[in-house]
Amino acid sequence: MATDIDTDEAAAHRMFRSYDGMEGLPEAPAAAATRAGFPGLNLVRKVYAGVLAAITVALAATWLGQHYTAPVMLFALLIGMAFHFLHEEGPCVAGIEFASKAVLRTGVALLGARITAQQILALGATPILMVIVGVASTIAAGVLVSRALGLSRSFGVLSGGAVGICGASAALAIASVLPKTKDSERDVILAVVVVTGLSTLAMILYPMLVTALGFDHQRAGLFLGGTIHDVAQVVGAGYMISQKTGDVATYVKLLRVAMLLPVVGVIALVVARGKGGGAVGGRAPIPWFLAGFAALVALNSLGLFSKPVVDAASDVSRWCLVTAISALGMKTSFKDLVAAGWRPVALMVVETAWIAALVLGVVVFFT
Repeated sequence: MATDIDTDEAAAHRMFRSYDGMEGLPEAPAAAATRAGFPGLNLVRKVYAGVLAAITVALAATWLGQHYTAPVMLFALLIGMAFHFLHEEGPCVAGIEFASKAVLRTGVALLGARITAQQILALGATPILMVIVGVASTIAAGVLVSRALGLSRSFGVLSGGAVGICGASAALAIASVLPKTKDSERDVILAVVVVTGLSTLAMILYPMLVTALGFDHQRAGLFLGGTIHDVAQVVGAGYMISQKTGDVATYVKLLRVAMLLPVVGVIALVVARGKGGGAVGGRAPIPWFLAGFAALVALNSLGLFSKPVVDAASDVSRWCLVTAISALGMKTSFKDLVAAGWRPVALMVVETAWIAALVLGVVVFFT
């Protein structure tokens, strides 16, 4: 059975063979059947070159991010885009597709190991309601404003989820269940670039804002955890103020990360029903990475994971996501991003302002 990786690889090769035909060259013969052997070994032979290229970019981005104290995801995107030619033709195409899909979904699933039900319940009712309303309303605002700006509804959902939940990780997870179009890859890259930039600005400006407003450590943590997009920036901003602020901000942020499960599940259900026949017996299939996410949350809540196991799962998840974003960068060109214009940026600025205003109102009037 052909997978989405096989389909994308075949499309890329067909396009470049058509260019050969335009020049009067004979079309390249179809690749010989894969040598007999174990299916897993055949897959490794097919994807190792592209995956190795994505891992190399991820390593470079990680070193630069640590050396210059800057967002690793942004470095991974930009360096990956510089190697866009690897996705045009050659042995790396299949591996790049594999890294941008299978490796991505594995990283999202492993995010569940960081969360427990106890952490969520310890926050109390107000932060839980604040996060639920904040995420839902930000996605709704994204859909409404995207229509006013002439953008697709899919991009409104994608950007709203990225801003409302957990930045680049949410963008990657939501994109994996949205309908695929010719602009899908470009939209993901746009969302990740913009949300990473806005999150970095928030990490710098929001601690100054909560200090100017005279928030105590608890309220400052609620605001920072409820508004900043990426987990790393939340941690940086929170502990910049105090240990307690950092702890509260991190727990609130993990609650937002936990919203990945219901949000992506609902989107997958809507997409499956919209396709007509995508659901079996009236029920949409649950993506395997969402089931893995939920299982890891449940197991961690039962105390079955020690701290070293949780730390290891978090590290593997981070590496998977950085590798996946490197591969996505390789699939996108600078020209495609420039062609998108200013509207996607304006949309995500509006979404960021919306969730900041909502959380600020909750912190001021209800805590």
